[in-house]
Amino acid sequence: MSDEPQPQPPGEQSGKQPGKGWAPRKPPAAAATKRPERTGWRRLLPTWRMVLGGLLVAAAVVIGGFFLGYHLVQIPAANALATQQANVYLYADGSVIARDGEVNRENVTLSQISEDARHAVLAAEDRDFYTESAIDPQAMVRGAWNTLTGKGKQSGSTITQQYVKNYYLRQEQTVTRKVKEFFIAIKLDREQTKDQILEGYLNTSFFGRGAYGIQSAAHAYYGMDASELDAGRAAYLAALVNAPSQYDVITHPENRDTVEDRWNYVLDGMVDEGWLSPSERAGLKFPVPQRTTVSTSLSGQRGYIVNIVKNQLVQNDIVDEDALDTGGYRITTTLHKDKQDAFVDAVNDKLMDRLDQENREVDTFVRAGGASVDVKTGKVVAMYNGIDYVKQYTPNATRRDFQVGSSFKPFVFTAAVENGSRTRDGHPITPNTVYDGTSERPVQGWPGDRYAPENEDHRDYGDITVREATDKSVNAVYAQMAVDVGPDKVRQTAIDLGLSENTPSLSDAGPSIALGVATASVLDMAQAYATLANHGKHGDYTMIEKVTQNGRDIDLPDRHTRQAVSRQAADTTTSVLRGVVENGTATAAQTAGRPAAGKTGTAEEDTAAWFAGYTPDLATVVAVMGQDPVTAGHKSLYGAMGLPRINGGGAPAEIWGQYTREALKDVPVTAFNLRLQPGAWKTQPPPGDSSTGPSSSGDPGDDNGGGSEAPAEESTGQDEEEQPREQTDGTTTGGDTGDDDGTTDGGTTTGGTDDTGDGDDGGANGDDIPGPDGLTGALIQNSRWD
Repeated sequence: MSDEPQPQPPGEQSGKQPGKGWAPRKPPAAAATKRPERTGWRRLLPTWRMVLGGLLVAAAVVIGGFFLGYHLVQIPAANALATQQANVYLYADGSVIARDGEVNRENVTLSQISEDARHAVLAAEDRDFYTESAIDPQAMVRGAWNTLTGKGKQSGSTITQQYVKNYYLRQEQTVTRKVKEFFIAIKLDREQTKDQILEGYLNTSFFGRGAYGIQSAAHAYYGMDASELDAGRAAYLAALVNAPSQYDVITHPENRDTVEDRWNYVLDGMVDEGWLSPSERAGLKFPVPQRTTVSTSLSGQRGYIVNIVKNQLVQNDIVDEDALDTGGYRITTTLHKDKQDAFVDAVNDKLMDRLDQENREVDTFVRAGGASVDVKTGKVVAMYNGIDYVKQYTPNATRRDFQVGSSFKPFVFTAAVENGSRTRDGHPITPNTVYDGTSERPVQGWPGDRYAPENEDHRDYGDITVREATDKSVNAVYAQMAVDVGPDKVRQTAIDLGLSENTPSLSDAGPSIALGVATASVLDMAQAYATLANHGKHGDYTMIEKVTQNGRDIDLPDRHTRQAVSRQAADTTTSVLRGVVENGTATAAQTAGRPAAGKTGTAEEDTAAWFAGYTPDLATVVAVMGQDPVTAGHKSLYGAMGLPRINGGGAPAEIWGQYTREALKDVPVTAFNLRLQPGAWKTQPPPGDSSTGPSSSGDPGDDNGGGSEAPAEESTGQDEEEQPREQTDGTTTGGDTGDDDGTTDGGTTTGGTDDTGDGDDGGANGDDIPGPDGLTGALIQNSRWD
């Protein structure tokens, strides 16, 4: 045997015996090759299996996250800022008085926004709004591209997303907010129509100048409603959305070129979308916004008006206080802007501009209040409350803490005629009834404590007619008349005419009620005098013409007119009050250039001076008051304006005259058409005298109006039916022929005496015979103390 080793079977080599399951090895297949391992940078790349697996995992996470987010994120309640609105207060012509509330927003419906305005915003922010989904990735890319290429900054968010941010979320730039915005936008797009979303967006976007929503923006920049916006103005407002403060070309004129580029971009987009014709586009010029618009603040007269109107809304159960605080109301008042401005000008010209507050302390006490009421409708057309709401908070037209003084006396006479009252010696009380006008004469027939009022300056008048006593404001006469009528009846007549039954010091005043110890408001007095001017017909005054909320009309209470006092009582009072303007204490009111009736008044210690007067068209009351600016206590006005004293025939009557002339400048002049009580033309004998002659008191040459007030044509010996009637054009000659067409012997008129009316009016009798243009007597400029 050879010494070389011999090959052995595998079992033997491994120490195993060949047996069951053993088989010889097969050689490797020739086609099988080993994959080479990746080297270098290739080792860093994932395999396709890894990529596919990663994509599948990512898709699962995204889809799962989407459904989870969609399920978890709910549409929240609107944020507080988005729901806040201002209440808008308007003049009768629709122009804005003021907006109140912390947020200057007035929501409007889509139909109240011009089509140009809607298209301009879409062109600026989201041209595919009506065709795209709530989330549009292409819009994000397009917005970024336009910004980078200089076509103007454009948000990558859709209008739906922006609305969600404005209405439901806060403005912070966080991932959490963006995620919520994403899901809420998707849900909102499923629950609301495109029109609803666009309307919400236009009402919540900020446009600068403190204006939220396109309606407030239209007023802030152009002084108009959103419904009036044309393409040019709408494109400018749409351009503002991206940069409200920087794009205001008034405050930032240096940005004018950038703003115009943005404006052009918006207009070009409107053309591209077919919303604006190329020819119209070519004719547009950049619409520079107004430098100043109507202030939305409460300074000046605005704050007073807003608060007075608010009180009327709440007190008349039109809108409750909580609802009003939520905002969104559009309140149209009865105030006329031209008359309101005329009132302010008159107060400034005749009072405020004459004060010297640096050198006269008393001038710092001066306050003024005024109210003007349309005689026929009872609507308040103008009012003056103070120099500035933010400086003097108390509204002087509605406060009830200053005595009205002798401006109350007409109510005493009206009550006398209304109740058929008689003097102590049995004579009916008429304009020519004679009283004892001795100063400090004790009132007769009063069961209470002795009452003996002083006349102004302690002047004694002796026997004097009611007409004369009214011209000269004789306290002794009217205190006695109040007792003859009955203080309770006087009080009721004042309430019937328009004073509040809650007027301080109106109840239980006794004879002093005649001297105006009551502290009625200027507005209350204007209402009462308007009732006299309207022949005794009364309707509660109103300052509210219309109220809407979000386009929905709010019901207003029905306004009822009633005959508060008989026409004879009201008209006879008017005939007496005409003498006060023509030759009494209020001749300064003749500057109105119209037939006028009125009465002056002064509070005790001269803390207030009043003039209450009216024409056939307008009743206006003006009061000048004294108040300490620190303590708010009442102060005397002696020495104010450098005058010994301020009385009703001074600044108040002068203000009344200037305001009334301006307020009625476009209204034809009309004369009073009066129907007087029977016997109004008969002169009564003095107390204890059976003669029928005129009063013996007074000097006919006295320019204070002494002597009988009967005109020259009137003969006290004639029967009342033979007296001339007053005609509607204010002219008459000769006696009344009895013709109903208003003609008289010796002259013609434009209309006859109104013989129609209430059944309690009785026969028609004459009054003072007016001269040219309805005025009687000379224009007397001398001062008379009330």
